Amino acid sequence: MTLTFIIDVLVTIIGITTPILLAASGELVVEKSGVINLGVEGMMLVGTIAGFAVTFETGNPWLGILVAMLAGAGAATIFAVLVLSLGANQVATGLALTIFGIGLSSLIGSNYVGIAIDPVESPFPPALANESFWRIIFGHSPFVYFAIILVLAIGWFINKTRAGLVLRAVGENDLSAHSIGYPVIAIRYAAVAFGGAIAGIAGADFSMVISPLWAEQMTAGRGWIALALVVFAGWRAGRLLAGAYFFGVLMALELYAKASGHAIFPSQFWAAMPYLIAVIVLALISSRDGKDGKAPACLGKPFIPNG
Repeated sequence: MTLTFIIDVLVTIIGITTPILLAASGELVVEKSGVINLGVEGMMLVGTIAGFAVTFETGNPWLGILVAMLAGAGAATIFAVLVLSLGANQVATGLALTIFGIGLSSLIGSNYVGIAIDPVESPFPPALANESFWRIIFGHSPFVYFAIILVLAIGWFINKTRAGLVLRAVGENDLSAHSIGYPVIAIRYAAVAFGGAIAGIAGADFSMVISPLWAEQMTAGRGWIALALVVFAGWRAGRLLAGAYFFGVLMALELYAKASGHAIFPSQFWAAMPYLIAVIVLALISSRDGKDGKAPACLGKPFIPNG
C-alpha cells in the first residue's frame, strides 16, 4: 500500500462525504427549530438538476451553485407553507416533497441525459492542488471547504450566540418562546429555508463535482443518510462532522470493492452498509433514555399558540 494510494483514498473519502455533511448540517438547523423535514432527498435532487442545467447553459458554475441553492430553498418553502401555515403533517409532507423532487428533477433532466460538464476544480493553484501530499489539504472542490466551515459555523451559532439560543428555545418549548415574544413561525420558516438551500448546494455537488453529468436519482438515497446522520450525531454539530466521515469511509469501501474485484465482501455489501447502519442507529437512539442525544422536545409537533 503506497503513499499515493493512501492519499487517493483520503481525497476520495473527503469528496464523497461532502454532500452528506452539507445536507445534514442544513437539516440540523431545521430540526433544532422543532421541524423535521424528510424531504432532504427531494431537495437535493432539485438542487442537482438546477445546478447542472444552469452550469451547462451558462458555463458559469458559480451561477449554477446559486440557482441550486435557490431551488432547494424554494422546495423547502413549499414544505414550510404546508406544515407551518396550513398545519399539514410534517412526516407525510416531507415524504411527498421527496417524491416531488424525484419527479421534477427527472422531468427537467430529461433533456440533459448523457451530457457532461467540466467539474468544479480546486480554488487553489495546480501546484498545490495536484501535487503529492498537499492534495489532501488543497486538492478539493470549494464544496469541501464550504461544508467544513459551515458545520463549524453552525456549531458556534447554535451554542454560542443569542440567535442560536432562540432557535433552540423554539425547538424545545415553542409555547414558552411564543409567550415571551419570539416569532416561532417566522423562525421556523427561516430555518426550513436555510436547510433547503444547503440541501440544494449538496445536490449540486453531485452533478458538478462527484459525477459532472446528469442521471436520474443520482443522489442515490444520500438524503436519507443525512437525516439519519443528524440523529446519529445526537443533534450536535461536532459529532455531525465525525459521523459524516464515518459514513464516507463505508461508501469508499464500496468503491474500492467495485474497483478491486477481489475484496473480502462484495461491493453490494458495502453499498448497503450505510443504510443498514442508519436504520440501526435510528432504532437505538430513539429508544435511548437520558438527556444526552435527545431530540428537540417539539420536533415534529405542530405549533398551536394559546389564545
